[in-house]
Amino acid sequence: MAITAAMVKELREMTGAGMMDCKTALAETGGDMEAAVDWLRTKGIAKADKKSGRTAAEGLVGAASDGTRAVVVEVNSETDFVARNDAFQTLVRNVAAVALTTDGSVEAVGAATYPGASKSVTDTIRDTIATIGENMSLRRSAMLSVGDGVVASYIHNQVADGLGKLGVLVAIESTGDKAALTQFGRQVAMHVAATNPLALTADEIDAATVEREKAIFVDQARQSGKPDNIIEKMVEGRLRKFYEEVVLLKQGFVINPDLTVEKALAEAEASFGAPAKITGFVRFALGEGIEKEEGDFAAEVAAAAGKK
Repeated sequence: MAITAAMVKELREMTGAGMMDCKTALAETGGDMEAAVDWLRTKGIAKADKKSGRTAAEGLVGAASDGTRAVVVEVNSETDFVARNDAFQTLVRNVAAVALTTDGSVEAVGAATYPGASKSVTDTIRDTIATIGENMSLRRSAMLSVGDGVVASYIHNQVADGLGKLGVLVAIESTGDKAALTQFGRQVAMHVAATNPLALTADEIDAATVEREKAIFVDQARQSGKPDNIIEKMVEGRLRKFYEEVVLLKQGFVINPDLTVEKALAEAEASFGAPAKITGFVRFALGEGIEKEEGDFAAEVAAAAGKK
């Protein structure tokens, strides 16, 4: 059967695959369009699997909320160029929306059905790898919820609605005015984006981290040559300073540095019309913790030019 340009065009529009791949698929399947789609899908998955070893540290962070619940997800790509692609942005936005229907864990989100499709989020991302040609992954996902109150969100370096390079959620329990709570929660989320606290309260900081800091403070204090009772007080003071730097409720509020976040919340209760409590926060910065590969650009150019 003769393979026409119109058939190649139709298959390309259906699959997003390259023209030569479409032509080959049609030739391999005797012009059977459905069989050609399956052939490309199989080939595409094989390509995606080969790309899975490449470092994906770019991409986007996406957030979605329904008031008392909110999620933040990180979907990675290899390049920032792909992150600016409309198709990739739609993918991340839809993954965030799907995450709201789950418990927020990355496993549950990956297994959930992608909007408008009969396949999972994980399979959809795999298909997108084959279409776009870069490794991608749903790296992480988190959800915060409250019984009564709000979960506010903030996206820093926003590239599109709900999408950017850094996402923060802040949960506030309160029976107060939801609009006022959301406004204050967004301010706290902006604060978290700027200061990157380790924990909500001092009790939530990992004990090993506290002991490591304390050991450093003790060594520093002993260098002063002061007696042990004075050293103990010096260490206590430095630990308080440490908590003020890394504990959200103890930090100076970036909106009003004269107040801690805890005191700013107490003052804001008048606008809420009810007591309020910050119960949690999540901060996702794109690519944090991923060891990026340092490629040899000159070697890549030479290889592309057919040189060794």
